[in-house]
Amino acid sequence: MALRKRKSGDKAATKAAKHVGEPKITPKKAKNALGVAKVLGPTVIPVVAPLAVKAADAVRERFERRRAHKLGIAVDDLPQYSGRGGALHARISGAASSINELRGKDGTTDDDRAFADEADIKLRQLAAAVRAAERMPTARRKAAHRAVATELDQIEQRLLHRLGV
Repeated sequence: MALRKRKSGDKAATKAAKHVGEPKITPKKAKNALGVAKVLGPTVIPVVAPLAVKAADAVRERFERRRAHKLGIAVDDLPQYSGRGGALHARISGAASSINELRGKDGTTDDDRAFADEADIKLRQLAAAVRAAERMPTARRKAAHRAVATELDQIEQRLLHRLGV
């Protein structure tokens, strides 16, 4: 019995080895596929096209939602934060709104207001730096973005400390 199984396994291996060098698409197969497409095309395309459009829309929407979630913004605000510095612009915008919350918070001290004013000026400078970096060569742009991200990390850390988080 084991001998019979081995022989049948050898046959399958021999058959698979025989087809290893063959191309998967041959001229005959391509001609047959074109013939089938000519026959089925006029009847299938009107049915498949709307489904393909709906599928493409769903994929694009999912991609946009994922990207917006990753940036921490609403999907409607996504066009505002496009480009290579879009993520930094989103972070700067988020930090600016948090600074405004700090200003409007009850029990804000003069020290907190001074920090908010200082951080607001710094955030405007960082936003200008990101916009300027858009037109720089790749190496300089990446270096500028790293510098802005480092400054932004420091501001966010100080802001969180002042908010008591």
